[in-house]
Amino acid sequence: MDKKSFSQHISQQYNEDLEHIITRVMTMGGLVEQQLESALDALVNGDQAKGEQVVTSDYKINAMEVELDEACTHILARRQPTASDLRLIMAVIKAITDLERIGDEAERVGRMALHLLEEDRRRSPMAEIAALGEQIKGILRGALDAFARMDSEQAVQVAQEDIKADAQYDSIIRNLVKHLEDSPKSVPPVLDIVWATRSLERIGDRSRNICEYVIYFVRGKDVRHISFEQMAEEATGDRR
Repeated sequence: MDKKSFSQHISQQYNEDLEHIITRVMTMGGLVEQQLESALDALVNGDQAKGEQVVTSDYKINAMEVELDEACTHILARRQPTASDLRLIMAVIKAITDLERIGDEAERVGRMALHLLEEDRRRSPMAEIAALGEQIKGILRGALDAFARMDSEQAVQVAQEDIKADAQYDSIIRNLVKHLEDSPKSVPPVLDIVWATRSLERIGDRSRNICEYVIYFVRGKDVRHISFEQMAEEATGDRR
């Protein structure tokens, strides 16, 4: 994050503490991105090693959430931040919670992938799921970039991409439901694919949450639970 994005303080240690927290958030975000990449490789390409890696590595993300939560609690207790500093700490606490849950969803994708046989993949709309996965990866990357720079306009653009991903997800689920109707015997593997696809959609939703925290920090507006048009107006002052 640009140092100008938050207040500078007389205490150099306070500045360093804030900067360290943001750096650690981005490190956690990078680890979550790796987990998602591996989970998609396991799901789409049948890479068993990547699936097992995702399942056994989730604890690293959990540990980082605990570390960052403790660091934020320390600042709240010692510094009693106000105004933009308080919004920054609150945005970090909320963002790391969503990053941890994105890690959980990636772990679920990897675990579901381990259940699938190659013939299950051939019978499924894997090309469409792979395309959704790439879109979700882009949304997560964009959300993390917006958070790193605290760019509210980019946050709005990323949130709009999540709307497109939701439509793509709905199309895939309709396709999978039709497959279930046509081939009742394929229920177990298809359900695994449904749950994995659902986890991808949730990763998009949680990435949008991170965008909302960016807007909260920059504009001081809570844009949760409102329409995209309202969110865009609060973030930029423009009608979309």
